[in-house]
Amino acid sequence: MFRFMNNIRTAMLLAMLMVLFVFAGNLIGGEKGMIIALVLGGGMNVVAYFFSDKIALMSMRGRQVTESEAPELVRLVRELAEKADMPMPRVYICPQQAPNAFATGRNPRNAVVAVTQGILEILNYNELRGVIGHELAHIKHRDILIQSIAATIAGAISALGYLLWFVPMGGDSRRGNPLAALAMIILAPLAAGLIQMAISRKREYNADSFGAELAGDPMHLAVALEKLHNFSRRIPMRVPLDSQKSMFIVQPFSGRDAVDLFNTHPSLKKRLQALIGRDHV
Repeated sequence: MFRFMNNIRTAMLLAMLMVLFVFAGNLIGGEKGMIIALVLGGGMNVVAYFFSDKIALMSMRGRQVTESEAPELVRLVRELAEKADMPMPRVYICPQQAPNAFATGRNPRNAVVAVTQGILEILNYNELRGVIGHELAHIKHRDILIQSIAATIAGAISALGYLLWFVPMGGDSRRGNPLAALAMIILAPLAAGLIQMAISRKREYNADSFGAELAGDPMHLAVALEKLHNFSRRIPMRVPLDSQKSMFIVQPFSGRDAVDLFNTHPSLKKRLQALIGRDHV
C-alpha cells in the first residue's frame, strides 16, 4: 500500500509538472514558445536518457567487474536480480572513497549497478544486500525513465524562461503586465525544479521499501543508510552534473546542507521512519 500510494503521488506530481508547463507556456511564451521549449528540453533529456549510463560511469570513472574480480559483489547482484525476476545488470566499481551507490541505464536489459570503493569498505554483507536491493528497485520500477520524463518537462519550463530573456515570443503576458511576466519567468522554473525533486524523493521511498524486501530485513538497509549518511558527511563527493545527484542512494555531500524541498532525497530520519517505524528511529 505504501508503494502504491507513492506511485499515485508520483503520477500526481508529473501531472502538476505538465499543467505548470501548459500554463506557463501559454502565459509567457504562447504556442510557439511551448514548442521551442519542449523541443529543447526534450532533446537534451532524450540524449541523457539513452546515454545516461555512459555519462554517469564516465564521470564516476567506473570500471566493470566480473565475478572473478569481485565474486561476492557480483554474486550478490545476481542473487537479488533473480529474486526480483529481472535481468542481470552489469556491475561497476568506482574508485571514490565517498561511500555511495547508484543504478543507471535506460531499461532493465541495459542496466548498471555501480558502487564506490568506499561503500565496499564500510558495509558488511547484509548491509550491502540492502543497498543493492535498493538500486535494483530503481531499475525494476523504471525510475530512470520517470526521472527523465520529469526532467524533460522541468527542462522545457526552464528553457522557456531562459528563452524569454532573449527572444520575445508573443505570449499573453507580453501584452499584459511585464512584472507578472518577469515573475513567471523566474518562478515557473523554480516551481518545476521543486516538483522534480519531490518526484525524486518519492522514488527513493519506493526503492527503500522494495530494496528492504529483497534484502529480507529492513534493518539491513536502515543501518546501511545511517552509515552512508554519516560517512558521506565526512567525505564529500564531487558530482559533475547536478542532475546526477538524484541517482545515488544517498545525496552526495557537497560541503553544505540544503532545505528538504531543495534535496533530491528525503532526510535520513524520514527514510528510517518509513523503513522501520517511528518508534525505532
